[in-house]
Amino acid sequence: MIKLIAIDLDGTLLTDDKKISDKNKVVLTQAKEQGVKVVICTGRPLFAIEPYLDRLELRDEGDYSITFNGSSVQKNDTGETLLAHSLSFDEVSRVTNVMTALNLPLDIISVDTVIHLDTAKEPYSSIYESMNPLLKVEHATLDTLDQNRLFNKMVVAVETSYLDEKLAQLPKELLEEFNIMKSRENLLEIIHKEASKAAGIDELANYLGIKQSEVMAIGDEENDFSMIEYAGLGVVMENGSQGVKDIAQFITKSNQEDGVAHAVEKFVLINE
Repeated sequence: MIKLIAIDLDGTLLTDDKKISDKNKVVLTQAKEQGVKVVICTGRPLFAIEPYLDRLELRDEGDYSITFNGSSVQKNDTGETLLAHSLSFDEVSRVTNVMTALNLPLDIISVDTVIHLDTAKEPYSSIYESMNPLLKVEHATLDTLDQNRLFNKMVVAVETSYLDEKLAQLPKELLEEFNIMKSRENLLEIIHKEASKAAGIDELANYLGIKQSEVMAIGDEENDFSMIEYAGLGVVMENGSQGVKDIAQFITKSNQEDGVAHAVEKFVLINE
């Protein structure tokens, strides 16, 4: 019996125009009413997903989200953090130096703020701000960056072909020190080595007394791989990447066809 559903946003729960369909809302509301924990599992900060939590009525005591690709587990009603894997200034410095050498734009996400670092020359400036308009924006260098600030994750957002070209040049040491993955074709995410969507779900499930076999995870891209592999029932969208489909137990309809609702109706809802 499924007791927790972990759901990715972009390309999964959200349609291509970044909305939650009426069908998905109705089905997930029914799941919550039947006692199932409906948990948004995203690379975004909690602040940036509040409109979606409101839409799904997931702002009550006992509602949770997994944010920053598993770096944080938070209570939706208060914002209290149950788990956090943040990055140190030294770690940020090492990544900054690599991205400067590769001429790749680097942004740091700190709670509700995007911090642009001057690591790339035109025309390879960051497009992350346009992808996340709800977040505040600051500009900094390593010399001006507050070393005591909370660093949740780092991202590289740039044109896909250029990003792919540079990915092959990432030093092996960097890949070993951090958890680095694509969440979209033009977006690379860099988080704490111990952080992942699977780790965040496992932490929350243990906190709630829910078994791994009672977890369903629904996603579409590389950054969802760990949670699809972890879950008792791993579900991938029809529009998902092939690598994630290869490990899924069920391939549902696309994000344009209420694929989340289709999977939840099939495996979770109790017909009364």
